[in-house]
Amino acid sequence: MSRHWSPEPAFAVLVVCTGNICRSPLAERLGRAYLDDRLGEDADLVRLTSAGVGAVVGSAMHPDSALVLQGYGGDPTGFVARQIIEGMAIDADLTLTLTRAHRRRVLELAPRALSRTFTLREAAALVDLLRDVDVPGEDLADRARALVREMNGARSRRQAGEGDDVRDPIGQPVEVHEEIGAAIAEALIPLLDRIAGLHRSAHDEAHDPDAA
Repeated sequence: MSRHWSPEPAFAVLVVCTGNICRSPLAERLGRAYLDDRLGEDADLVRLTSAGVGAVVGSAMHPDSALVLQGYGGDPTGFVARQIIEGMAIDADLTLTLTRAHRRRVLELAPRALSRTFTLREAAALVDLLRDVDVPGEDLADRARALVREMNGARSRRQAGEGDDVRDPIGQPVEVHEEIGAAIAEALIPLLDRIAGLHRSAHDEAHDPDAA
């Protein structure tokens, strides 16, 4: 049975690759480490998960990708790969895929998630295009969802292409995993920085004369 998307208190980000053992878990756990540092006790306002379109279900992260993740301050402990299902994409406020093929597969499962599904590099480029755009909302989740709507509306402002894909490092030497880790970080961190920047703490609200 299809599930209907509805807002949650946290802003939910889903990252998708093929096996869910290299690229998407690296992005998930790297993003988690960054948000924990950036938002502190409010880090749970953004929920990060990952899945694969052909997941090695039940597996831990690939050891080389886990090593790269640790180099960025992330923690691979306890990660378990899982297969994407329709409900994951429906429930996500933002789905980030590592390639255009992954994006197509997600949308085959959940066509209604079209407006909230982007490749990682596409999303990063769109957020950069929208860097001077203010978004409305009562809290981080509201403002982040408004940002995603702006991103969807701005798709026509750039040309998608193979440069939007982050290649699969599976079966490659650790140097390739390092290269892929750098590519993921380059796109993901500015995107999460923009999302985290939409947060205003209770202290900020209390000391803002315009907040009423």
